[in-house]
Amino acid sequence: MKAVIQRVLESSVSVDGRVVGSSGKGYMILVGVAKGDTEKHADLLARKTAALRVFEDENGKMNLSVTDVEGDVLAISQFTLCADCKKGNRPSFTPSEEPERAKALYELYCSKLMEYGVKRVERGIFGADMKVSLVNDGPVTICFDTDIWSV
Repeated sequence: MKAVIQRVLESSVSVDGRVVGSSGKGYMILVGVAKGDTEKHADLLARKTAALRVFEDENGKMNLSVTDVEGDVLAISQFTLCADCKKGNRPSFTPSEEPERAKALYELYCSKLMEYGVKRVERGIFGADMKVSLVNDGPVTICFDTDIWSV
């Protein structure tokens, strides 16, 4: 699984002109599920996301997690994160997981975030054409890929 985690002051996602998810201070996360990803990947990614320390402490050091600051999360599924761009100029999406399995792992990831202490997790609508707005704080953007971790 892949995640692009952006520290935000606020974020929102709209479908057909209607806001379907939003967050205040916390993270806006784009989540991609690749073929071969498992429940263990979703669990590990959620644990690492909840524990990521990119919020400033009283000394101005990035030493606090989203759970420490009681921040929100807006998690948005994005199959394009798993694109293969090695050949040519048109991405191949064959590395992305099939929609039914991808949705299940995305939903599991969101649920696991709450198990690991995130108080509020909002979502986009899986498979929808979404419009995302955010105010990136910092900016701070971190990319996670479970392929580099032992699962």
